[in-house]
Amino acid sequence: MLDERDWEEFKGKLRRKTEIDLDLYKAPQMQRRIMNLARRNGYDTYSGYFDHVVQDKDDFAAFIEYLTINVSEFFRTPDKFAQLETDVIPDLLTRSKKLNIWSAGCSIGAEPYSLAMIMKEMTPGVRHRILASDLDIEILGKARKGVYNSSELKAMSDARKNKYFDVDGDKYAVKQEIKDCIEFKRHNLLKDNFESGFDLILCRNVVIYFTEEAKDQLYANFFKALKPGGILFVGATEAILNFRKLGYTSYKPFFYQKPL
Repeated sequence: MLDERDWEEFKGKLRRKTEIDLDLYKAPQMQRRIMNLARRNGYDTYSGYFDHVVQDKDDFAAFIEYLTINVSEFFRTPDKFAQLETDVIPDLLTRSKKLNIWSAGCSIGAEPYSLAMIMKEMTPGVRHRILASDLDIEILGKARKGVYNSSELKAMSDARKNKYFDVDGDKYAVKQEIKDCIEFKRHNLLKDNFESGFDLILCRNVVIYFTEEAKDQLYANFFKALKPGGILFVGATEAILNFRKLGYTSYKPFFYQKPL
């Protein structure tokens, strides 16, 4: 049975330490996920586990990575990335030669680097802006390093692997010309102010545990952040059912447009 006092104490400690507000996440799913981890480490209270894990920098970084679900890969859901390449970006380029793109919740950096490769191939010599943000400072460090294993590149063509990576054993390091295309930044999607003027925003596989109210607020904030005609690209399990109420039109499945 859930000890509400223990859960509230844990949420308070986490919020003070990290600015992560679990009141904006679906409680049952997060409680189950965190307690499973606590029990694997020999603890049966949330607060007790937090007090333990906060004492070691590496353990705490691993806990935050687990909590924020940092799972990603290059060109994740290749069919959707193909649509991005063949339909969405060419359409956006008809209105602006230089695009302002945001990978929101970029995790390990695979998504923004995938975008940089696409843009380099589609518009050689043009410098677009690609902003990549995440809440997790440790994972942003990994993203900036740009070193990956083969499983994270499984959806990528051999041609792109050979062109954009330096290979060292079983590690693939993103070449500097691609790293230079990305602007990494720490950003809390549920708390911080948003920039505006984006042609394209990607927020994929980020909102899985957010409450419906938090999702609606996030998508409303993205709407304000987009240019007229700009497009929001969400994950393959994250269709926005009330997109019309939020002001969007449906561009393609999982792509939503701010009307011109």
